[in-house]
Amino acid sequence: MKRSLLVIAIAVLMLNVLAACGSSNSKPSPEATNTTNTNGNSKETENPGEVPTLVWWTIGGQIPANFDKAIAEMNEYTAEKIGVKIDIKVASWGEWDTKINTIINTGEPFDIMFTNNSKYNQQVSMGAFADITDLVQSEAPELFEFIPDKVWDGTKINGKIYSVPTYKDSSLTQYWVFDDKYVQKYGFDINSVKELKDLDPYLRDIKAGEGKSFYPLPMTQSEGLNGFFNRYDDMTLGLGPVGVRTDDSSRKVISVLEQPDIMEELKLLHEWYKAGIINPDAPTKPEPDKARPFFTAQAFPGAEATWQITEAVEKYSMVQSFGPIYTTSTIQGSLNAISANSKYKAEALKYLQLVNTDAKLRNMLAFGELGVDYSQVKEDKVVKRMTDTWPLAAYTQGTFFVLAVTEGAPEDQWEQVRKLNDQAYSSSILGFALDISELSTEVANTKAVWDKYRYELLTGASNPETMIPKIVAEMKAAGMEKIISTAQEQVDAYFQ
Repeated sequence: MKRSLLVIAIAVLMLNVLAACGSSNSKPSPEATNTTNTNGNSKETENPGEVPTLVWWTIGGQIPANFDKAIAEMNEYTAEKIGVKIDIKVASWGEWDTKINTIINTGEPFDIMFTNNSKYNQQVSMGAFADITDLVQSEAPELFEFIPDKVWDGTKINGKIYSVPTYKDSSLTQYWVFDDKYVQKYGFDINSVKELKDLDPYLRDIKAGEGKSFYPLPMTQSEGLNGFFNRYDDMTLGLGPVGVRTDDSSRKVISVLEQPDIMEELKLLHEWYKAGIINPDAPTKPEPDKARPFFTAQAFPGAEATWQITEAVEKYSMVQSFGPIYTTSTIQGSLNAISANSKYKAEALKYLQLVNTDAKLRNMLAFGELGVDYSQVKEDKVVKRMTDTWPLAAYTQGTFFVLAVTEGAPEDQWEQVRKLNDQAYSSSILGFALDISELSTEVANTKAVWDKYRYELLTGASNPETMIPKIVAEMKAAGMEKIISTAQEQVDAYFQ
Protein backbone atom coordinates (compact mmCIF):
# COMPACT_ATOMS: atom_id res chain seq x y z
CA MET A 1 0.00 0.00 0.00
CA LYS A 2 2.80 2.42 0.95
CA ARG A 3 4.62 1.59 -2.30
CA SER A 4 1.42 2.27 -4.29
CA LEU A 5 0.80 5.59 -2.57
CA LEU A 6 4.38 6.61 -3.24
CA VAL A 7 4.02 5.85 -6.97
CA ILE A 8 0.79 7.84 -7.13
CA ALA A 9 2.38 10.79 -5.30
CA ILE A 10 5.34 10.82 -7.70
CA ALA A 11 2.99 10.68 -10.69
CA VAL A 12 0.95 13.61 -9.38
CA LEU A 13 4.12 15.59 -8.74
CA MET A 14 5.37 14.94 -12.30
CA LEU A 15 2.03 16.04 -13.77
CA ASN A 16 2.20 19.30 -11.80
CA VAL A 17 5.77 19.94 -13.02
CA LEU A 18 4.74 19.28 -16.63
CA ALA A 19 1.72 21.53 -16.26
CA ALA A 20 3.90 24.29 -14.87
CA CYS A 21 6.35 23.90 -17.77
CA GLY A 22 3.50 24.01 -20.25
CA SER A 23 2.15 27.14 -18.63
CA SER A 24 5.56 28.80 -18.76
CA ASN A 25 6.14 27.86 -22.38
CA SER A 26 2.74 29.13 -23.42
CA LYS A 27 3.65 32.67 -22.37
CA PRO A 28 5.10 34.83 -25.15
CA SER A 29 8.78 35.55 -24.94
CA PRO A 30 9.83 39.17 -24.53
CA GLU A 31 10.69 39.23 -28.23
CA ALA A 32 7.16 38.09 -29.16
CA THR A 33 5.20 40.64 -27.11
CA ASN A 34 4.27 44.16 -28.14
CA THR A 35 7.36 46.25 -28.62
CA THR A 36 8.05 49.90 -29.19
CA ASN A 37 10.31 50.73 -32.10
CA THR A 38 12.74 53.61 -32.22
CA ASN A 39 10.05 55.85 -33.65
CA GLY A 40 7.87 55.35 -30.58
CA ASN A 41 5.28 53.28 -32.42
CA SER A 42 3.58 50.46 -30.55
CA LYS A 43 3.95 47.57 -32.92
CA GLU A 44 2.43 44.13 -32.40
CA THR A 45 4.75 41.38 -33.50
CA GLU A 46 4.80 37.63 -33.44
CA ASN A 47 1.96 36.50 -31.14
CA PRO A 48 -0.27 33.96 -32.85
CA GLY A 49 -3.68 35.52 -33.34
CA GLU A 50 -2.40 39.06 -32.91
CA VAL A 51 -3.02 41.61 -35.68
CA PRO A 52 0.31 43.11 -36.79
CA THR A 53 0.53 46.88 -37.23
CA LEU A 54 2.73 47.94 -40.12
CA VAL A 55 4.58 51.27 -40.15
CA TRP A 56 4.10 53.08 -43.47
CA TRP A 57 6.14 56.23 -44.12
CA THR A 58 4.72 58.59 -46.73
CA ILE A 59 4.67 62.24 -47.76
CA GLY A 60 1.86 64.71 -47.13
CA GLY A 61 0.54 67.82 -45.47
CA GLN A 62 -0.18 68.89 -41.92
CA ILE A 63 -1.92 66.27 -39.76
CA PRO A 64 -5.56 67.22 -39.00
CA ALA A 65 -7.34 66.63 -35.67
CA ASN A 66 -9.33 63.65 -36.98
CA PHE A 67 -6.35 61.82 -38.49
CA ASP A 68 -6.06 59.15 -35.78
CA LYS A 69 -9.80 58.48 -35.87
CA ALA A 70 -9.76 58.06 -39.64
CA ILE A 71 -6.81 55.65 -39.45
CA ALA A 72 -8.57 53.71 -36.67
CA GLU A 73 -11.58 53.22 -38.93
CA MET A 74 -9.33 51.95 -41.72
CA ASN A 75 -7.66 49.57 -39.27
CA GLU A 76 -10.96 48.18 -38.09
CA TYR A 77 -11.81 47.43 -41.70
CA THR A 78 -8.46 45.92 -42.73
CA ALA A 79 -8.07 43.88 -39.54
CA GLU A 80 -11.30 42.14 -40.41
CA LYS A 81 -10.49 41.80 -44.12
CA ILE A 82 -6.85 40.63 -44.02
CA GLY A 83 -5.71 40.67 -40.39
CA VAL A 84 -3.40 43.68 -40.78
CA LYS A 85 -3.40 47.24 -39.42
CA ILE A 86 -1.39 50.27 -40.46
CA ASP A 87 0.41 53.09 -38.65
CA ILE A 88 0.87 55.87 -41.19
CA LYS A 89 3.74 58.27 -40.56
CA VAL A 90 3.72 61.48 -42.61
CA ALA A 91 6.81 63.48 -43.56
CA SER A 92 5.80 66.95 -44.69
CA TRP A 93 6.50 68.11 -48.23
CA GLY A 94 9.33 70.30 -47.02
CA GLU A 95 11.05 67.74 -44.76
CA TRP A 96 10.51 64.59 -46.83
CA ASP A 97 13.95 64.52 -48.50
CA THR A 98 15.80 64.90 -45.22
CA LYS A 99 13.49 62.69 -43.15
CA ILE A 100 13.53 59.72 -45.52
CA ASN A 101 17.29 59.92 -45.94
CA THR A 102 17.67 59.86 -42.16
CA ILE A 103 15.39 56.84 -41.78
CA ILE A 104 17.30 54.89 -44.42
CA ASN A 105 20.75 55.90 -43.20
CA THR A 106 20.07 55.16 -39.51
CA GLY A 107 18.17 51.93 -40.06
CA GLU A 108 15.04 53.20 -38.29
CA PRO A 109 12.40 50.43 -38.42
CA PHE A 110 9.56 50.64 -40.93
CA ASP A 111 7.60 48.22 -43.06
CA ILE A 112 6.45 50.23 -46.10
CA MET A 113 7.88 53.44 -47.52
CA PHE A 114 6.75 55.74 -50.30
CA THR A 115 9.62 56.49 -52.65
CA ASN A 116 10.11 57.77 -56.16
CA ASN A 117 12.57 58.05 -59.02
CA SER A 118 14.65 60.67 -57.22
CA LYS A 119 15.61 58.20 -54.47
CA TYR A 120 14.60 54.67 -55.41
CA ASN A 121 17.66 53.50 -57.32
CA GLN A 122 20.06 54.72 -54.67
CA GLN A 123 17.95 53.27 -51.83
CA VAL A 124 17.93 49.87 -53.55
CA SER A 125 21.72 50.01 -53.97
CA MET A 126 21.99 50.68 -50.22
CA GLY A 127 20.06 47.50 -49.45
CA ALA A 128 17.14 49.36 -47.88
CA PHE A 129 14.34 47.52 -49.69
CA ALA A 130 13.34 43.87 -49.97
CA ASP A 131 13.50 41.96 -53.24
CA ILE A 132 9.82 41.05 -53.77
CA THR A 133 10.15 39.54 -57.24
CA ASP A 134 8.87 36.12 -56.16
CA LEU A 135 7.02 37.14 -53.01
CA VAL A 136 4.58 39.47 -54.77
CA GLN A 137 3.51 36.60 -57.04
CA SER A 138 3.03 34.11 -54.20
CA GLU A 139 1.55 36.42 -51.54
CA ALA A 140 -0.29 39.02 -53.62
CA PRO A 141 -1.20 37.30 -56.92
CA GLU A 142 -4.22 39.55 -57.51
CA LEU A 143 -1.98 42.62 -57.23
CA PHE A 144 0.61 41.10 -59.55
CA GLU A 145 -2.02 40.34 -62.18
CA PHE A 146 -3.68 43.75 -61.87
CA ILE A 147 -0.60 45.85 -62.68
CA PRO A 148 0.55 45.56 -66.34
CA ASP A 149 3.87 43.90 -67.10
CA LYS A 150 5.23 47.14 -68.61
CA VAL A 151 4.66 48.93 -65.32
CA TRP A 152 6.24 46.15 -63.25
CA ASP A 153 9.19 46.16 -65.65
CA GLY A 154 9.65 49.88 -65.05
CA THR A 155 10.29 49.25 -61.34
CA LYS A 156 12.99 46.65 -61.88
CA ILE A 157 16.59 47.16 -60.83
CA ASN A 158 18.93 44.59 -62.33
CA GLY A 159 15.92 42.52 -63.33
CA LYS A 160 14.41 42.38 -59.83
CA ILE A 161 11.32 44.03 -58.33
CA TYR A 162 11.89 46.08 -55.17
CA SER A 163 8.63 48.03 -54.99
CA VAL A 164 4.94 48.13 -55.84
CA PRO A 165 4.26 50.83 -58.47
CA THR A 166 1.17 52.98 -58.06
CA TYR A 167 -0.54 52.13 -61.33
CA LYS A 168 -2.18 55.39 -62.39
CA ASP A 169 -1.01 58.05 -64.87
CA SER A 170 2.17 56.01 -65.20
CA SER A 171 3.04 57.90 -68.35
CA LEU A 172 3.83 61.57 -67.82
CA THR A 173 1.62 64.40 -69.04
CA GLN A 174 2.51 67.93 -67.95
CA TYR A 175 -0.01 70.78 -67.72
CA TRP A 176 -0.07 74.54 -67.27
CA VAL A 177 -2.67 75.34 -64.58
CA PHE A 178 -4.28 78.80 -64.53
CA ASP A 179 -6.62 80.42 -62.02
CA ASP A 180 -9.40 81.38 -64.43
CA LYS A 181 -10.10 84.57 -62.49
CA TYR A 182 -6.85 86.07 -63.75
CA VAL A 183 -7.19 84.58 -67.22
CA GLN A 184 -10.48 86.46 -67.63
CA LYS A 185 -9.26 89.63 -65.93
CA TYR A 186 -6.21 89.97 -68.18
CA GLY A 187 -7.75 88.53 -71.34
CA PHE A 188 -5.13 85.85 -71.86
CA ASP A 189 -5.47 83.07 -74.43
CA ILE A 190 -4.13 80.10 -72.48
CA ASN A 191 -4.23 77.86 -75.57
CA SER A 192 -1.52 80.03 -77.13
CA VAL A 193 1.01 78.79 -74.56
CA LYS A 194 3.27 76.21 -76.20
CA GLU A 195 6.58 76.89 -74.49
CA LEU A 196 7.71 78.46 -71.24
CA LYS A 197 8.57 81.76 -72.93
CA ASP A 198 4.95 82.11 -74.09
CA LEU A 199 3.95 82.69 -70.47
CA ASP A 200 6.09 85.82 -70.18
CA PRO A 201 3.54 88.50 -71.24
CA TYR A 202 0.77 86.91 -69.18
CA LEU A 203 2.84 86.70 -65.98
CA ARG A 204 4.14 90.24 -66.43
CA ASP A 205 0.62 91.62 -66.95
CA ILE A 206 -0.58 89.95 -63.74
CA LYS A 207 2.41 91.26 -61.80
CA ALA A 208 1.82 94.80 -63.04
CA GLY A 209 -1.88 94.62 -62.31
CA GLU A 210 -1.88 92.90 -58.91
CA GLY A 211 0.95 94.78 -57.22
CA LYS A 212 4.32 94.40 -55.57
CA SER A 213 3.42 91.72 -52.99
CA PHE A 214 1.59 89.48 -55.49
CA TYR A 215 3.59 86.67 -57.08
CA PRO A 216 2.03 85.21 -60.25
CA LEU A 217 4.34 82.16 -60.25
CA PRO A 218 4.83 81.11 -56.61
CA MET A 219 7.40 78.38 -55.95
CA THR A 220 8.82 76.27 -53.14
CA GLN A 221 12.34 74.95 -52.63
CA SER A 222 11.45 71.27 -52.94
CA GLU A 223 9.88 71.67 -56.37
CA GLY A 224 11.13 74.74 -58.17
CA LEU A 225 9.47 74.70 -61.57
CA ASN A 226 7.79 71.30 -61.69
CA GLY A 227 8.77 69.14 -64.65
CA PHE A 228 11.72 71.32 -65.62
CA PHE A 229 13.80 68.37 -66.86
CA ASN A 230 10.94 66.49 -68.56
CA ARG A 231 12.65 66.49 -71.97
CA TYR A 232 15.54 64.50 -70.54
CA ASP A 233 15.41 60.91 -69.28
CA ASP A 234 17.44 60.61 -66.06
CA MET A 235 17.86 56.83 -66.42
CA THR A 236 16.26 56.43 -62.94
CA LEU A 237 19.32 58.11 -61.47
CA GLY A 238 17.29 60.79 -59.68
CA LEU A 239 19.82 63.38 -60.82
CA GLY A 240 18.35 65.83 -63.32
CA PRO A 241 21.71 67.20 -64.55
CA VAL A 242 22.62 63.83 -66.12
CA GLY A 243 20.47 62.12 -68.75
CA VAL A 244 19.50 61.32 -72.32
CA ARG A 245 17.16 63.50 -74.33
CA THR A 246 13.90 61.54 -74.65
CA ASP A 247 13.75 61.98 -78.45
CA ASP A 248 17.44 61.27 -79.11
CA SER A 249 17.65 58.09 -81.17
CA SER A 250 21.44 58.02 -80.66
CA ARG A 251 20.87 57.70 -76.87
CA LYS A 252 23.78 59.95 -75.94
CA VAL A 253 24.26 60.48 -72.19
CA ILE A 254 24.95 64.18 -71.56
CA SER A 255 25.45 66.91 -69.00
CA VAL A 256 21.92 68.34 -69.10
CA LEU A 257 22.68 71.71 -67.49
CA GLU A 258 25.01 72.54 -70.35
CA GLN A 259 22.31 72.16 -73.01
CA PRO A 260 21.21 75.43 -74.73
CA ASP A 261 17.46 74.90 -74.14
CA ILE A 262 18.04 74.40 -70.41
CA MET A 263 20.21 77.51 -70.17
CA GLU A 264 17.61 79.66 -71.97
CA GLU A 265 14.78 78.56 -69.65
CA LEU A 266 16.89 79.04 -66.54
CA LYS A 267 17.73 82.55 -67.70
CA LEU A 268 14.01 83.25 -68.12
CA LEU A 269 13.30 81.98 -64.59
CA HIS A 270 16.00 84.29 -63.27
CA GLU A 271 14.46 87.26 -65.08
CA TRP A 272 11.08 86.41 -63.52
CA TYR A 273 12.64 86.12 -60.09
CA LYS A 274 14.26 89.56 -60.40
CA ALA A 275 10.96 91.01 -61.66
CA GLY A 276 9.06 89.74 -58.60
CA ILE A 277 7.00 87.25 -60.62
CA ILE A 278 8.47 84.48 -58.44
CA ASN A 279 8.36 84.92 -54.66
CA PRO A 280 11.70 86.00 -53.13
CA ASP A 281 11.63 83.26 -50.47
CA ALA A 282 11.17 80.48 -53.05
CA PRO A 283 14.59 78.85 -52.42
CA THR A 284 13.77 78.37 -48.72
CA LYS A 285 9.96 78.12 -48.68
CA PRO A 286 9.05 74.56 -47.60
CA GLU A 287 5.39 74.39 -48.64
CA PRO A 288 3.18 76.41 -51.00
CA ASP A 289 0.48 78.82 -49.94
CA LYS A 290 -3.04 78.15 -51.16
CA ALA A 291 -4.75 79.84 -54.09
CA ARG A 292 -1.78 79.73 -56.44
CA PRO A 293 -2.63 81.90 -59.50
CA PHE A 294 -0.51 79.74 -61.81
CA PHE A 295 1.57 76.57 -61.56
CA THR A 296 2.67 73.63 -63.66
CA ALA A 297 2.19 69.99 -62.70
CA GLN A 298 2.10 66.44 -63.91
CA ALA A 299 -1.60 65.69 -64.12
CA PHE A 300 -4.52 64.16 -66.02
CA PRO A 301 -7.98 65.22 -67.20
CA GLY A 302 -10.16 66.40 -64.33
CA ALA A 303 -7.30 67.01 -61.88
CA GLU A 304 -8.39 70.63 -61.63
CA ALA A 305 -11.50 69.55 -59.68
CA THR A 306 -9.28 68.41 -56.80
CA TRP A 307 -7.00 71.45 -56.96
CA GLN A 308 -9.98 73.77 -56.83
CA ILE A 309 -10.79 72.26 -53.43
CA THR A 310 -7.30 72.00 -52.00
CA GLU A 311 -6.29 75.46 -53.26
CA ALA A 312 -9.64 77.14 -52.48
CA VAL A 313 -9.89 78.46 -56.03
CA GLU A 314 -13.25 78.77 -57.79
CA LYS A 315 -12.00 77.56 -61.18
CA TYR A 316 -8.73 76.30 -62.57
CA SER A 317 -8.16 75.84 -66.30
CA MET A 318 -5.55 73.43 -67.61
CA VAL A 319 -3.58 73.23 -70.84
CA GLN A 320 -1.42 70.25 -71.77
CA SER A 321 2.20 71.30 -72.19
CA PHE A 322 4.15 68.05 -72.57
CA GLY A 323 3.63 64.32 -73.15
CA PRO A 324 2.19 61.86 -72.58
CA ILE A 325 5.45 59.94 -72.46
CA TYR A 326 6.61 56.71 -70.87
CA THR A 327 10.05 56.65 -69.30
CA THR A 328 11.34 54.25 -66.69
CA SER A 329 11.40 57.23 -64.32
CA THR A 330 7.74 58.15 -64.93
CA ILE A 331 6.78 54.63 -63.91
CA GLN A 332 8.99 55.09 -60.86
CA GLY A 333 7.37 58.42 -60.03
CA SER A 334 5.33 56.81 -57.25
CA LEU A 335 6.36 53.56 -55.58
CA ASN A 336 5.86 51.82 -52.26
CA ALA A 337 8.75 49.64 -51.15
CA ILE A 338 8.99 47.15 -48.28
CA SER A 339 11.86 47.33 -45.83
CA ALA A 340 14.51 44.68 -46.23
CA ASN A 341 14.38 44.34 -42.43
CA SER A 342 10.59 44.12 -42.09
CA LYS A 343 9.24 41.05 -40.24
CA TYR A 344 6.02 41.45 -42.17
CA LYS A 345 6.92 41.41 -45.83
CA ALA A 346 4.03 39.10 -46.77
CA GLU A 347 1.56 41.11 -44.69
CA ALA A 348 2.80 44.36 -46.26
CA LEU A 349 2.17 42.95 -49.73
CA LYS A 350 -1.31 41.79 -48.72
CA TYR A 351 -2.02 45.30 -47.44
CA LEU A 352 -0.79 46.93 -50.65
CA GLN A 353 -2.86 44.43 -52.63
CA LEU A 354 -5.96 45.53 -50.73
CA VAL A 355 -5.10 49.21 -51.29
CA ASN A 356 -4.96 48.57 -55.03
CA THR A 357 -8.01 46.33 -55.39
CA ASP A 358 -10.50 47.40 -52.70
CA ALA A 359 -12.44 50.59 -53.52
CA LYS A 360 -13.54 51.23 -49.92
CA LEU A 361 -10.02 51.23 -48.48
CA ARG A 362 -8.68 53.12 -51.49
CA ASN A 363 -11.16 55.94 -50.94
CA MET A 364 -10.54 56.09 -47.18
CA LEU A 365 -6.80 56.50 -47.74
CA ALA A 366 -7.27 59.11 -50.46
CA PHE A 367 -10.06 61.19 -48.94
CA GLY A 368 -10.03 60.66 -45.15
CA GLU A 369 -12.90 60.15 -42.74
CA LEU A 370 -16.26 59.38 -44.32
CA GLY A 371 -18.85 61.94 -43.24
CA VAL A 372 -16.19 64.44 -42.17
CA ASP A 373 -13.67 64.77 -45.00
CA TYR A 374 -15.89 63.40 -47.76
CA SER A 375 -19.33 62.04 -48.53
CA GLN A 376 -20.40 59.54 -51.14
CA VAL A 377 -22.38 60.81 -54.11
CA LYS A 378 -22.27 57.42 -55.81
CA GLU A 379 -21.07 54.65 -53.55
CA ASP A 380 -17.35 54.04 -54.14
CA LYS A 381 -17.65 55.82 -57.52
CA VAL A 382 -18.12 59.56 -56.92
CA VAL A 383 -17.32 61.50 -53.74
CA LYS A 384 -17.84 65.04 -52.55
CA ARG A 385 -14.90 66.58 -50.71
CA MET A 386 -16.09 68.27 -47.51
CA THR A 387 -12.70 69.50 -46.22
CA ASP A 388 -9.34 70.39 -47.70
CA THR A 389 -7.32 69.21 -44.69
CA TRP A 390 -6.79 65.49 -45.37
CA PRO A 391 -2.99 65.28 -45.59
CA LEU A 392 -2.33 62.12 -47.59
CA ALA A 393 -1.61 62.49 -51.31
CA ALA A 394 -3.67 60.01 -53.34
CA TYR A 395 -0.99 59.59 -55.99
CA THR A 396 1.41 58.08 -53.42
CA GLN A 397 -0.84 55.24 -52.28
CA GLY A 398 -2.10 53.00 -55.06
CA THR A 399 -3.92 52.76 -58.34
CA PHE A 400 -6.38 55.37 -59.58
CA PHE A 401 -8.44 52.75 -61.36
CA VAL A 402 -10.46 51.70 -58.30
CA LEU A 403 -10.55 55.22 -56.83
CA ALA A 404 -13.72 57.31 -56.79
CA VAL A 405 -13.68 60.54 -58.76
CA THR A 406 -14.23 63.87 -57.05
CA GLU A 407 -17.55 65.54 -57.76
CA GLY A 408 -17.01 68.04 -60.57
CA ALA A 409 -14.50 65.86 -62.41
CA PRO A 410 -15.71 63.78 -65.36
CA GLU A 411 -17.01 60.41 -64.20
CA ASP A 412 -14.88 58.72 -66.84
CA GLN A 413 -11.79 60.49 -65.53
CA TRP A 414 -9.80 57.33 -64.90
CA GLU A 415 -10.76 55.92 -68.28
CA GLN A 416 -9.29 59.08 -69.79
CA VAL A 417 -6.11 58.43 -67.81
CA ARG A 418 -5.96 54.91 -69.25
CA LYS A 419 -6.22 56.43 -72.71
CA LEU A 420 -3.32 58.79 -71.97
CA ASN A 421 -1.25 55.78 -70.97
CA ASP A 422 -2.26 54.02 -74.18
CA GLN A 423 -1.38 57.08 -76.31
CA ALA A 424 1.96 57.75 -74.64
CA TYR A 425 5.09 57.63 -76.76
CA SER A 426 8.22 56.02 -75.37
CA SER A 427 11.50 57.58 -74.35
CA SER A 428 14.41 56.51 -76.49
CA ILE A 429 15.73 54.52 -73.50
CA LEU A 430 12.47 53.18 -72.06
CA GLY A 431 13.15 50.08 -69.98
CA PHE A 432 16.71 51.04 -69.12
CA ALA A 433 17.62 51.65 -65.48
CA LEU A 434 21.16 52.62 -64.63
CA ASP A 435 23.02 50.15 -62.40
CA ILE A 436 24.79 52.35 -59.85
CA SER A 437 26.27 49.55 -57.74
CA GLU A 438 29.77 50.53 -58.90
CA LEU A 439 28.98 54.25 -58.82
CA SER A 440 27.59 54.72 -55.32
CA THR A 441 30.32 57.14 -54.21
CA GLU A 442 30.20 59.24 -57.38
CA VAL A 443 26.40 59.36 -57.37
CA ALA A 444 26.22 60.35 -53.70
CA ASN A 445 28.88 63.05 -54.11
CA THR A 446 27.39 64.45 -57.32
CA LYS A 447 23.91 64.57 -55.80
CA ALA A 448 25.34 66.37 -52.78
CA VAL A 449 26.73 69.07 -55.08
CA TRP A 450 23.43 69.38 -56.95
CA ASP A 451 21.48 69.60 -53.68
CA LYS A 452 23.63 72.58 -52.65
CA TYR A 453 22.55 74.62 -55.65
CA ARG A 454 19.33 73.26 -57.13
CA TYR A 455 16.92 75.17 -54.90
CA GLU A 456 18.28 78.53 -56.00
CA LEU A 457 18.78 77.52 -59.63
CA LEU A 458 15.34 75.99 -60.25
CA THR A 459 13.48 78.84 -58.55
CA GLY A 460 15.28 81.49 -60.59
CA ALA A 461 17.09 82.96 -57.59
CA SER A 462 20.58 82.51 -59.02
CA ASN A 463 22.04 83.63 -62.34
CA PRO A 464 22.54 80.48 -64.45
CA GLU A 465 25.24 82.08 -66.59
CA THR A 466 27.51 82.27 -63.57
CA MET A 467 26.16 79.36 -61.54
CA ILE A 468 26.03 76.58 -64.13
CA PRO A 469 29.79 76.61 -64.87
CA LYS A 470 30.42 76.51 -61.11
CA ILE A 471 27.93 73.68 -60.53
CA VAL A 472 29.19 71.61 -63.46
CA ALA A 473 32.81 72.03 -62.37
CA GLU A 474 31.99 70.84 -58.86
CA MET A 475 29.91 67.93 -60.15
CA LYS A 476 32.75 66.85 -62.43
CA ALA A 477 35.12 66.93 -59.48
CA ALA A 478 32.60 64.80 -57.58
CA GLY A 479 32.53 62.13 -60.28
CA MET A 480 29.92 63.19 -62.85
CA GLU A 481 32.14 62.33 -65.81
CA LYS A 482 32.55 58.77 -64.54
CA ILE A 483 28.76 58.52 -64.14
CA ILE A 484 28.25 59.71 -67.73
CA SER A 485 30.83 57.37 -69.23
CA THR A 486 29.62 54.35 -67.25
CA ALA A 487 26.01 55.16 -68.10
CA GLN A 488 26.90 55.39 -71.79
CA GLU A 489 28.54 51.96 -71.66
CA GLN A 490 25.46 50.48 -70.00
CA VAL A 491 23.04 52.17 -72.42
CA ASP A 492 25.02 50.96 -75.43
CA ALA A 493 25.15 47.41 -74.05
CA TYR A 494 21.44 47.39 -73.21
CA PHE A 495 20.34 48.52 -76.68
CA GLN A 496 22.92 46.69 -78.81
